[in-house]
Amino acid sequence: MNEQQLPPWADPSVSPADLDPQGVSRRQLLCRAGLFGAAFALGSTAVPAAASEGRYGGSDPHLAYLVGDHHIHTVYSHDAKYTFSQLATAGAEYGLDWMVFTEHSNVGHAKYGAPLEHEEILEARAENPRQLIFQGLEWYIPAAEHCTVFTAPGPHEVDLLTRFENAYDGKLLGYTEGSAGAADTARNEAHAVRAIQWLAAQRRTGYVDDVLVLANHPMRLGIDSPHEMRNWRDAAPEIMIGMEGAPGAQGAAVPGLRGTTSIRGEYENKPSAQSWAGYPADSYLTYGGFDWATATVGGLWDSMLAEGSLFSITTNSDAHRVVFDTWKNGDWAPGQNFDNTGRLPDPVNTDTPQPGSDFWPGQFSRTHVGVTRYGYRAVMAGLRAGRVWLDHGHLLDGLEVRLKRERDHGRGVTLGGRLKVRSGDRLTLNVTVTTASRPNPQGILPELAHVDVIRGTVRGPVADRDSWRAPDTKVVRAQDVAGRKGTYTLRIPLTAGDESFYVRLRGSDGNRNGAGYLGASVDPNGPIPHEPGNGDPWADTWFYSNPIFVDVEGP
Repeated sequence: MNEQQLPPWADPSVSPADLDPQGVSRRQLLCRAGLFGAAFALGSTAVPAAASEGRYGGSDPHLAYLVGDHHIHTVYSHDAKYTFSQLATAGAEYGLDWMVFTEHSNVGHAKYGAPLEHEEILEARAENPRQLIFQGLEWYIPAAEHCTVFTAPGPHEVDLLTRFENAYDGKLLGYTEGSAGAADTARNEAHAVRAIQWLAAQRRTGYVDDVLVLANHPMRLGIDSPHEMRNWRDAAPEIMIGMEGAPGAQGAAVPGLRGTTSIRGEYENKPSAQSWAGYPADSYLTYGGFDWATATVGGLWDSMLAEGSLFSITTNSDAHRVVFDTWKNGDWAPGQNFDNTGRLPDPVNTDTPQPGSDFWPGQFSRTHVGVTRYGYRAVMAGLRAGRVWLDHGHLLDGLEVRLKRERDHGRGVTLGGRLKVRSGDRLTLNVTVTTASRPNPQGILPELAHVDVIRGTVRGPVADRDSWRAPDTKVVRAQDVAGRKGTYTLRIPLTAGDESFYVRLRGSDGNRNGAGYLGASVDPNGPIPHEPGNGDPWADTWFYSNPIFVDVEGP
């Protein structure tokens, strides 16, 4: 692979006149972070977060945020449509710095498809070293739904994925919903845990430099139970780092597109025999386009955070078939099929819009990862550290979050980090927002209406691993920011009590709000479901951030 090169917006040799508005905006953010050009390529010299964990206060390094998508399907997935080149090109056009191609497992994938796609990925990395392209797999979890699995580039990346697919994929083994072996729940759940432990062992032994796992659309079928998600996390928390806070297929409910029952994310299912019985019926919907597990303040995500362990959220396209697109699947040559080729025929363009629910990578859903340098391992390190925020509809150009004690100098800690304080310490949460500076791909100039601060008490590991409630978590501040433009900083005072806690952020364009799922006393201005068939995603956009943890010791 060629030496990695900086993206144009970070490369000082590229004239500002040659950048589009998005590039200019991102270069300004990079300059404000103190990481520009060669400094960004070489990495920050600031003290890393780990060095400050043993003392009070703390100061994380300067960060730049790279935008990406970890869930993309090409002709190497049996149910998709586009070539690798089409999707890589679209991602670059919509401003993505990194992309993960996650093909479905299938009879032909491990034998034929994965090696073929790997050849294309290697060529793309060599031809365009400014673009970070990962190879991954959408794993059918035994006893559950799907996960993104992806590795750092290296000599064994495709071998690890195909070995993993053959040994642990629930679809190939017959261990998933609808398969003959689905009823053996205990065996299947145990196999999923062993799969994650196996991945951790490959990283630990150096067979691959890095590997990460994220659960995809966890509430779409309701078969990812709370105890399973905790078991996956606890099997190897450095590998199984989180879940999609918002699924792909965000165009599924564009009015008039798919029918009167369509829901954003294709969350149109009812409980089945394999669904976990403890989920309420309303959990099978999206709220402001976000999964119920994430969107419910005091819900499943918060119940996991309240244990004091990081569990990240992301968003992505899950690109299979793009809304209003005019391409259709090509025809098979005689005697060919997916099982004996591992690849669909190239698509054919038509003059007629084809069925679809998705957006192109980066067109609507974006995951922003904080890094100190540019490269594959930097992205994976940022994801593992939880330095992540996400938005829909290009709602924001930038978000920088720092929490510090009032009397401390330095920058404080950022998303995914931990701040060590004493009971009674006064804290300041600095939230620097850079508003959208250009129309989004729909031609709308997004406007942020409010920023919400959500706080939850850390109680430690739960006794009931199927718990999905965090009763001490709620919105503690709702800041009206309507009409504010450019870059501004909100300085929000907090006080450390006697118990450790965490804070996370959320905000929206203000177009669709209401009492949260657990009531207005918990969340007075939260996301709400749309009417079936009437869910224009561009008219209801949100951002979410990962938490910052505050570890409180005695006075």
